[in-house]
Amino acid sequence: MGDVLAGIHATWEFESDALVIRFERGNRNTPKLFSALRERRVPHEALASVTLTPGKRGTVVLHAVPRPGADPLMEAAAGQLKEACDPYRLVLPADRETLAEYYRDELRALLPADAGIAEGAEDADAGNSGDAVAVRPADGFLVAAPAGPLSFKTYDGRASFDGMSEVAFRWSWTGASSEKWKAGDQTFSVRDLSGVEWRSPEILDGYLRLVPRDGGARPAQPDQDPASVVFGLGYGPVHESLPFAAAVLAAIRGKDRVPVAVAAGVPDAARRDPGAVAERIRHLGDLHRAGLVTDEEFSAKKAELLAEL
Repeated sequence: MGDVLAGIHATWEFESDALVIRFERGNRNTPKLFSALRERRVPHEALASVTLTPGKRGTVVLHAVPRPGADPLMEAAAGQLKEACDPYRLVLPADRETLAEYYRDELRALLPADAGIAEGAEDADAGNSGDAVAVRPADGFLVAAPAGPLSFKTYDGRASFDGMSEVAFRWSWTGASSEKWKAGDQTFSVRDLSGVEWRSPEILDGYLRLVPRDGGARPAQPDQDPASVVFGLGYGPVHESLPFAAAVLAAIRGKDRVPVAVAAGVPDAARRDPGAVAERIRHLGDLHRAGLVTDEEFSAKKAELLAEL
């Protein structure tokens, strides 16, 4: 198609095989999540349906509904995004409704045969009731994960991701629990993870929690779990923590789809960087001097860290 439809906060470009969503930047009224996402290319096969509904204050809303499992951002969000922050909604002035109907129909015609109207969605026109139709979930992510940010500050530390294989949590003196300080700063191999839990910082007790592949017992509370970082007022905002969670989730699913063979005699890829180990030993020494770990705990943990080299 190649046409462009400009709305409030975003522009849709209609390519022959995909919908390209470009978000407005530099406008203080644009949701920060949109500014962080910048642009998203959504293949037609990643969409379940396209609807048109009345919006607020003299607007209409085109909504491209993604298939379940197609977009790591929406999978990580797990339904927690506010309507105004849904990147698949294009808000238009009501006087452009006829044009919006045209593009809705054009885009619908390009969707795969197994796409259907998303359950509960209704079009503005009375002739289309939007009856629920079963939509086959995507076999894997069809939309690329956001490019960033891959580091952000949390209430109890800082989370960072190398974009491929490792997630790291570094604890802060002021916010981290004693359990996390005793465990020391954490580095997780993506290969050892099965998922990510993201609870929006706009909800009480928000957090980002890594799910280990071994399925072992975990502390009930995220603030006690070294595999999680917790959000607080002003920490881990949606536009930083959600793209981060989506990027990690996409990397985990990517590893699931690519078998890894480790040849005999090849050093374990999970070996830690010497600088990172030295930094963790330094933190451990600080805890020891502060009386938060015993002599025995200090010696045992130090030996464990040195064995990783």
